[in-house]
Amino acid sequence: MGFKRQLVDLFERIINARIVRRGAIGPLFEEEHLRRVFEHFKVDCVFDVGANAGQYAGMVRSRAAYKGPIISFEPNPRLAAILREKARHDPGWFVEEAALGSTAGRATLNVTAQDHFSSLHTPKTTETSLFAKATAILCTVDINISTIEAELSNYRKKLGFERPFLKMDTQGHDVEVALGAGEMLSEFVGFQSELAIRRIYDDTVSYCDALKFYADRGFVLSAFVPNNAGHFPYLIETDCIMLRKDLIDETI
Repeated sequence: MGFKRQLVDLFERIINARIVRRGAIGPLFEEEHLRRVFEHFKVDCVFDVGANAGQYAGMVRSRAAYKGPIISFEPNPRLAAILREKARHDPGWFVEEAALGSTAGRATLNVTAQDHFSSLHTPKTTETSLFAKATAILCTVDINISTIEAELSNYRKKLGFERPFLKMDTQGHDVEVALGAGEMLSEFVGFQSELAIRRIYDDTVSYCDALKFYADRGFVLSAFVPNNAGHFPYLIETDCIMLRKDLIDETI
């Protein structure tokens, strides 16, 4: 964390308010909404699927006041090494060098010019060309794929959590990740998933179909979180935060 960020965090604690840069309302809403979700539903483990270099884990720690265990999954070997180094200073942060999907096995990861666009799917430009340079494939990597079902069982035995939350940011693969949970998807109090308004990968699910898939499995919308900063006036992608319907019904 930089010195300037430390000063801002200190000042925010003193005045009991948030300092927001111009154009940063979207991230602020995400942080505050997650903070309320984690607190209200007593989340005691976060599955961070598609962790990249640990941005989400860092955000929920420093900005959403989450103190419990985080399990980050990242298939890119270079980024997984960065994650392991960061997690070395956090005993509650676990790193798995793997992707998650509907079935376990091996697959090919397309590593792109901007690594957060790396995907198991092939980039396309037919719905938008905004990311043509960023999604250019630099190389491919043979990777391991596990499933939510297997990893949830494994880590529950190790950590004993009861109310996990699932974050998915897998560049067109989120529904496949959820499929790999099977009936155990309902073990999560909720999840955060990226929705493609304009798809930038082949063979991926539209946002309407993704929302229906999640709703059919007993989850309801809690929030939309914009994640297209820098691309005004277009909406290319947005995150949804969804919660288990039975838990929400209990609170009404």
